[in-house]
Amino acid sequence: MKSISSADNARYKAMLKLAHSSRERRKAGMSVLDGEHLITAYLKHMGKPAQLVVSSTASERDGTQALLRSLAPQTPLVLSDTLFGELSTVESPTGLMAIVPTPRPLAIPSCLGTCFMLEDIQDPGNLGSILRSAAASGIKSVLLSRNSVHAWSPRVLRAGMGAHFVLSIHENVDLLEVACAFRGKIIVTDGHATRYIYDADLTGDIAIVLGNEGSGVSGVLRTVASEQVSIPMAAGIESLNVAAAAAVCAFERVRQLRHAT
Repeated sequence: MKSISSADNARYKAMLKLAHSSRERRKAGMSVLDGEHLITAYLKHMGKPAQLVVSSTASERDGTQALLRSLAPQTPLVLSDTLFGELSTVESPTGLMAIVPTPRPLAIPSCLGTCFMLEDIQDPGNLGSILRSAAASGIKSVLLSRNSVHAWSPRVLRAGMGAHFVLSIHENVDLLEVACAFRGKIIVTDGHATRYIYDADLTGDIAIVLGNEGSGVSGVLRTVASEQVSIPMAAGIESLNVAAAAAVCAFERVRQLRHAT
């Protein structure tokens, strides 16, 4: 294992930029995975990371040693606990980090199938949770508008808990253009719609459209909706968190598919 103990080390400085700068990650086409769970998920679905980084304390753990053996003959970088703490983007550093190429999906297929279309989602935690719901419910594709949060930011990756690596995530998408060409039904969520999600037929190919946390789905996307649906809530409650709404929609589809078989 190669050790780095100085903050002036050029390789360390480069990693520091990647870990803390979205611009640097986009420029390099790299993402940073923080924690054993994300790294293990990447190994399972994507292969070996470009670089594994461990703290000196973590390098002595049995679990870390087993992970290192699975990566052989790749050589990890070992940092002092202090340097690793400065590199990590979490409050309580895990001692394990990997640098990986940011996966790039192929072009959006003409036969897209069931998907989420997300317009201007801003909160990383919300996006990560939506990705988890998509993966867990069998939805394979997620499309993000140009003004949405970056799907491969460290916070979204942590919230996604490995869902990224089983999904086709398309960013900077013209959702209106894709929606107009979509061959299934466009289901737009709207808190004011009189038809409930439970009354819509979700068994075919559908695109579930969810909007910005504050303003919802834009008027222009509403115009191409096959149906606008809401989620019933208790009296006096005006809205539902967008990630929770996504989960309700995704698993209502699962329920309908189970009953259809």
